[in-house]
Amino acid sequence: MKSDKLENNSSPLWRNRNYLLLQGGQIVSYVGNQQQFIALPLLVLALTGSVIQVGIAVSLSTIAVIVFSPLAGALTDRWDRKKTMLICDAGRMCLMLTIPLAFWFHVLSMLQIYVVVAIGGVLGTLFSVANTAALPNVVRREQLPAALSQSQAAYSTIRTLGSLLGGALYSIGSVFPFLVNAISFGASVFSLGLIRGKFQSDQKGPHQPLHTTISEGFSWLWKQPLLRFLTIINGADSLRYGAGYLVILIIARELHTSPGGIGAIFTGAAVGALIGNLASSWARKRFQFGKIAIIMLWLEALMFPLYAVAPNALVMCFIAAAEELVGPIYNISLDTYRLTATPDTMRGRMSSTVQLVIQGAQSVGRSLVES
Repeated sequence: MKSDKLENNSSPLWRNRNYLLLQGGQIVSYVGNQQQFIALPLLVLALTGSVIQVGIAVSLSTIAVIVFSPLAGALTDRWDRKKTMLICDAGRMCLMLTIPLAFWFHVLSMLQIYVVVAIGGVLGTLFSVANTAALPNVVRREQLPAALSQSQAAYSTIRTLGSLLGGALYSIGSVFPFLVNAISFGASVFSLGLIRGKFQSDQKGPHQPLHTTISEGFSWLWKQPLLRFLTIINGADSLRYGAGYLVILIIARELHTSPGGIGAIFTGAAVGALIGNLASSWARKRFQFGKIAIIMLWLEALMFPLYAVAPNALVMCFIAAAEELVGPIYNISLDTYRLTATPDTMRGRMSSTVQLVIQGAQSVGRSLVES
């Protein structure tokens, strides 16, 4: 008799029970995270009136990702990935619940918010790396691009509509979005608990000290010429992407764009990303990965300077949509190649290294514009 994992992997993607449970839990969690993303700066600003405090609270999660990523990759390749993901989301559920509870009992402090955001960032990093490394063991190799595309499409949709929902929830109560996020993590735990089969292969490397395991991951990636080159390119592109958000805001203000117009620019970007996800399958069937990478990167490089000569917000909206349309086509092909070219025992460390490079470059890009 076949194992649950093999039965699910041999099913069409829409009938793959394990994949649907994994994806469904992630979609709910995405929704919750988006609400917190909107509510956190508003809550801190209401409590302190300090923009600096807002910056610290928002930055702590990114700092946690950058600092913890190498360790997260090593632990993901060493620990049981399913149990790790369950513990991470259970932990994040408990953390998020402390915010509304402390607020209702009038004991909420900035120190608590800082701690919750920092620890939540650590758990989120570990969960994200484990989830990325686990996906090729939940779907078949040929289904991986479609699975990645659906995940990106869900994220883009939530990003498009989540801001409206987040604002509505915050108007009900300033800590209500945190309660919704806690519930979303609980739903993810429930969904993960129903998944049968393993999230990793049975093959295990020799037991090593953590610092050796981490350095082995960096060393392996450095010895893969194409993966190394693509990671460096990813970092350079993320540097531009990190700066892009603030650059667009600055240019839009110089054009005397209203808040509604600025919102329309970023809504256009999200719509472009959705279309890009739909187009990614068509592109992969007609072009090799190398051609997709070259064409998409050149298009991004040529389109970004167009913001500087845009005469109004409407033109900026179309540029944002076109630029974001290109991104998913390249990223899904790139992620598919990375996951299929990396041994399962090394996927956690590969994923965490890429995450470290992307987050670090985006942070540097934002800092350069802010300075």
